[in-house]
Amino acid sequence: MAFIDFMSQLHNKTKRDYLERVIKHDKAECAEVAKRLDKDYWDGDRKYGYGGYYYDGRWAVIAKDFFKHYGLKTGNCILDVGCGKGFLLHDVKLLYPDMEVKGIDVSQYALDNAKEEIKPFLDLGSVCKLPYTDNEFDLVISLNTLHYLYIYELEQALKEIERVSKGNSYIVVESYRNESEKANLLHWQLTCECIFTPQEWEWLFNKFGYTGDYSFVFFT
Repeated sequence: MAFIDFMSQLHNKTKRDYLERVIKHDKAECAEVAKRLDKDYWDGDRKYGYGGYYYDGRWAVIAKDFFKHYGLKTGNCILDVGCGKGFLLHDVKLLYPDMEVKGIDVSQYALDNAKEEIKPFLDLGSVCKLPYTDNEFDLVISLNTLHYLYIYELEQALKEIERVSKGNSYIVVESYRNESEKANLLHWQLTCECIFTPQEWEWLFNKFGYTGDYSFVFFT
């Protein structure tokens, strides 16, 4: 298990007004709407989530990093757990057409609004019960998804990721290193159920038997 930061290069490009979400809006009401993970969350007002999650090719750089680091080859298979609209997998297929990809998400809206080219590779389902065979994937990734779960679900999710992976996996979760980042995270997040420091996350990974790689995103 190793800390590897692939995500900061994208995460830090987004500008966020942390106070706006708690001053201008009813944060509790916004969170209730966001947790439906429907149109409001993906493509509605910014106060409910993404404020419009559109394809712009930004995931290509992450796809290249994955291929380089994990030594992926033609014919290997990648699973994206919490794939949303499948934009990362779309960029994988553009760069590496012979790569096999699968994505799974609990949001029917996200899957319905994925790019048409990637829809055949996407499934509706939960990370807590992945509909795949043991050791099926050369790389399993889950980016900014697992913190949506309650802690008892997190244990099952990590065990499922371990089960379907041949050995390589990479997860990213939201975290905080100080009180300033904690306040920003609490102001900004809409769907988190697990909010922990890096040390707590690492303790949980070990406790639940996760052996793959990981990193965190911080709200600075």
